[in-house]
Amino acid sequence: MKLDKPYSLKEIAGFIGAGFIGDPDFKITGINEIHMVEAGDLTFVDHPKYYEKALNSKATTILINKKVECPSGKALLFSESPFDDYMSLVKKFRPFIPSDQMISPSADIGEGTIIQPGTFIGNEVKIGKNCLIHANVSIYDHTVIGDHVVIHSGTVLGADAFYFQKRADKTVKFESCGRVVIKDHVEIGACCTIDKGVSGDTVIDEYTKFDNHIQIGHDTYIGKRCLFASAVIVAGVTRVEDDVILWGQVAVNKDLVIGKGAVLLGTSAIDKSIEGNKVYFGAPAIEAREKWKELALIRKLPEMYEKLNKLTKGA
Repeated sequence: MKLDKPYSLKEIAGFIGAGFIGDPDFKITGINEIHMVEAGDLTFVDHPKYYEKALNSKATTILINKKVECPSGKALLFSESPFDDYMSLVKKFRPFIPSDQMISPSADIGEGTIIQPGTFIGNEVKIGKNCLIHANVSIYDHTVIGDHVVIHSGTVLGADAFYFQKRADKTVKFESCGRVVIKDHVEIGACCTIDKGVSGDTVIDEYTKFDNHIQIGHDTYIGKRCLFASAVIVAGVTRVEDDVILWGQVAVNKDLVIGKGAVLLGTSAIDKSIEGNKVYFGAPAIEAREKWKELALIRKLPEMYEKLNKLTKGA
């Protein structure tokens, strides 16, 4: 998440009562969890397993619970509980603001866009020109929608990421401060749910079309001209490249890439990245032609067993 303006290292340290190493005027322009960081960002780390990853990431300010040497060109903030302090920064810079109207006065709605009755549009939402938003759609704060977009009834854009930290005595929510971004000429079916990024954006790119009952997880990118049939589920931090087709009830695991032009046939599931321009089937999915051979052999197993049994008895 980009901050509304640059803040100094000293200012951020003051907000959370943290010590620091670095120039007090060192600038912080965003806060992001480790999967989404870029130069200017503050991120946090609270486990030795991930110290090196955070310190060597693109983030230029690291909130950490151990005194370590500061990498060149970066700054450090020291905290006994980096997770909790990071969450306090999220709540400070992206607080929840209750609505008292169905369409927030701060929403920016373009010329020619039709909003059907019962739709909720939250704070700082931006909707482009000539869109059609059907009845009972919920569009959470800070969502961005392009031009010529159609969204059908019951869809929810911008719900919180499913992202938690397990502790010995409780489960702690990782507060979401990202957005949902819907590009031009996208159509989203009825009863779809697209979660906001934890700290970045969940993006649906141009000319992509969704059927009904589709779930897209946090910080996922869906490319241009993709087609998703009903009941597709895509987990968080996944990249689906352009021209991908996912047929009904396909399940996609987190943190992977589906290559450009790939097709997954209905009821397939993948748990690792796959190449583009191929057709896949199965759970876990493999190339469809290989899966058909495998299934054909499986169907022959009873016959093969009977023949083997007879040969064994004859011997």
